[in-house]
Amino acid sequence: MVLLNDHEGKALVILPANMLLNLVSIWKHSGRHLQPVRGRDAVKFFGQPALQTNAGQKKLFQLPVYIEQSIADYDKLGVVEPYTGLAFEAQKQWFQEHVSLCALGMTTNAINKQQPDGNDEQVITRAVERFTTLRIQQRLEDTLGLPPLPASMKKLVELRSDPAAGIDDLVPLVRGDASLAAQVMSWAASPYYAAPGDVHSVEDAVIRVLGFDLVVNLALGVAMGKALSLPEDMPRDAVPYWQQSVFTAATAELLCKKIPAEIRPKPGLVYLAGLLQNFGYLVLAHLFPPHFSLLSRYIEANPHMALEFVEKQVLNVTREQVGGWLLDNWGLPEVVVEAVRHHNDLAYEGLASHEAKVLHVASRGLRAREMADGPIELVPDRILAELQLTQADVDAVLEDVQESRVELDSLVHTIMHA
Repeated sequence: MVLLNDHEGKALVILPANMLLNLVSIWKHSGRHLQPVRGRDAVKFFGQPALQTNAGQKKLFQLPVYIEQSIADYDKLGVVEPYTGLAFEAQKQWFQEHVSLCALGMTTNAINKQQPDGNDEQVITRAVERFTTLRIQQRLEDTLGLPPLPASMKKLVELRSDPAAGIDDLVPLVRGDASLAAQVMSWAASPYYAAPGDVHSVEDAVIRVLGFDLVVNLALGVAMGKALSLPEDMPRDAVPYWQQSVFTAATAELLCKKIPAEIRPKPGLVYLAGLLQNFGYLVLAHLFPPHFSLLSRYIEANPHMALEFVEKQVLNVTREQVGGWLLDNWGLPEVVVEAVRHHNDLAYEGLASHEAKVLHVASRGLRAREMADGPIELVPDRILAELQLTQADVDAVLEDVQESRVELDSLVHTIMHA
């Protein structure tokens, strides 16, 4: 059950929970430009005490009602409102006199069937071709106008990929870049890292407080995130990009440390993948600026639906595809690229299988605590078993992250204002 509104007033949409609400279909059918209400407004509206009663629920269906035609023949429907979890049984007789039937939902199978075939680069190319009259004849990165990796970060990528690199290689690089040095000093002074005493120099910040891995990973994650602008018209009430990135990185790193040493991924690489796991979201906004607002409205209208299917329906490409492709193009370690690309694909068993699964567990746990965007999804027991984690391990990590939220927000502030 989804609440929409426009200048004429509110309307209800009812569709099967395994379907995506196709806003274009309802616009064409109704002749109205109905938009999903903000998440907080849905919570306020459906949280009214009257809607806990049968009389109030019946009165709710006096609004204009649009129902997916595939469920039109049922005499009663078990309805659920996704933002509040309000659930009850609605009788057909409540709305049969003023209901509109239309094909307004799409299953994930139907969405997948209309997607272009090919590898990620071919899929991205076809998605862009759908929205432009240009024939793409050059290499994809030239046609799309995506920025190159900032020059100052190329050496960091090399250090990240060099197993023999150490602090002696890193400190001169940081010291030689005034902006990076200022960021490192501010991170070291952040309450989250709780450095004993004052931090007096870059060497002090790197050696005593942060360490090689954290400096390289934070610097890379921040530089790449800042290479693309934050979109202006994001889904309303969404968790801000940098908060979500830092929360995911911190959670993934802590989960990593609870995995037995013999199968444990490298925490530093998992931290970097966590910082970048939502990077493709910025790339989508860069590639499709006229259509990103529409994507935002679809995300708001379908809080129950996995984001990849919303993105496939609106843009024919997902954030994981474009994010993984650009990170690979920029020369990030393959493990990081693969983890970002496949962390929502539970069938993936490649090079970064454990790293991807750690990100999956981290993101689902954060969603349940309203610290990340996306539908609430249970992590299959087999995934925890493969990582040799228990639900108690996951809950303990999430508690630690939630208790450190003020300190993590302080780190986000230093990142955004560096």
